[in-house]
Amino acid sequence: MATRGGVFHFAEFTLDVRERRLLRGAEHVRVSPKAYDVLVALVQQRGRLVTKDELLKRIWPESFVEEGGLTVHMSALRKALGEDAHRPIYIETVARSGYRFIAAVRFDSEDERPFASSAVARPVELYELVGRGRSHLLSDSFLELPAAVDAFRAAIEIDSTYAPAHAGLARARCVLAASHGVPHQEAFAEAKASALRALAMDSASADAQVALGTVLFLSEWDWTAAERSLQRALEINPDHTEALLQYGSLQEALGRLDDGLRSKQQALAHDPRSPGVLVQIAISYWHQRRYDDALVWAQRAIDVNPKHAQACQFMSYVYLKIGDIDRFAAWAVSVAIEFGLPEEWVAVLKQVTADAQQVYATAGLSGVKRFWVDQITNPQLDFDVLLKMPFFRARIYGGAGRLDEAFDCLDQAIAHRDPALVHLAVAPDWDGLRDDPRFEDRLKRMGLPRQL
Repeated sequence: MATRGGVFHFAEFTLDVRERRLLRGAEHVRVSPKAYDVLVALVQQRGRLVTKDELLKRIWPESFVEEGGLTVHMSALRKALGEDAHRPIYIETVARSGYRFIAAVRFDSEDERPFASSAVARPVELYELVGRGRSHLLSDSFLELPAAVDAFRAAIEIDSTYAPAHAGLARARCVLAASHGVPHQEAFAEAKASALRALAMDSASADAQVALGTVLFLSEWDWTAAERSLQRALEINPDHTEALLQYGSLQEALGRLDDGLRSKQQALAHDPRSPGVLVQIAISYWHQRRYDDALVWAQRAIDVNPKHAQACQFMSYVYLKIGDIDRFAAWAVSVAIEFGLPEEWVAVLKQVTADAQQVYATAGLSGVKRFWVDQITNPQLDFDVLLKMPFFRARIYGGAGRLDEAFDCLDQAIAHRDPALVHLAVAPDWDGLRDDPRFEDRLKRMGLPRQL
């Protein structure tokens, strides 16, 4: 790669920045003479046209490389042009002729600014580790989250002053905590500390604001502060998928179901093939008790990724809720096989679901609900982590009408600030408890609105 007077020469590509044109889809759009267009990267889908060293050192010193593309951190972007550069209007990805561009970063500035060296020289390995962590985090796979955490921690060991590494670690720990993959209180505490460190270094870090908002929402149940953090993240980056999803989820927790769905639909517009977004849309319909729509959207997530754990688990919940025991049984067993669970576990699951089908045939749905209470103490299901969790037991007891035990388990979950409780006011999971006056007391204790 070589450059001369605003003309960038690659092996198979030349870009003349002096033309002052922006790429939008397949079109070139003329812009104001005050706009300064910056080449960020040109990356071939299979094999790179330029080396990582060239990308990092010669084109953009404060960027980091993800698999298949170059991602630019916005605060670093401004630093590379000088601290007084205006905030970029947009960065857009444009697919053309088998290549991926992350191109045409537009600044409104009185002066055309040449590329400036970063104020802080950082090792290339730092950016590669952060890029690797982001790749694992954005894979939408629970199994890749530990690798994301390891990558971000390794980046912090190299340079503890790099905000994106702390922000990435905060987000990864939040996802692990929310999915009960690790002890959630410890993970959320680390996530909050990491998010605050990132914001101390870069107050315009959208990832850090999202992580902080997630902790305030799912762990601390500070609904007002959580909304403020998530709104700030969306001010920084209106297209931030996770910010839109978490903000939508928060609005639903507070009873604003239509607003929550709209927020998630905005995320869908930007990321229509993300299983995580699709299943969040399904959850919105679940909260609205539109179960057929919930199944449709969960299936769309599974069509994209048949091993998306949240989508698969959600499908089984919906089948059980609507009393379709046959489809629940078939689905639960097929998912267990798809995920490669040990044969002995699959055999136990087949037996338990077959027993549930037999109970349903003779005693109906109420009989099945009582049957699941019995499974709480079934030694054969000792591998089922969910059955050991107080919030899950509260649901099972509540569905079977054993309210004293249900509220006892619910109180345990509240004491531990389980993130699964944030939708207590709206989720169908808790319908078995709603007519009991004790339920209103639990909502008040959590600071949630009275049930609608």
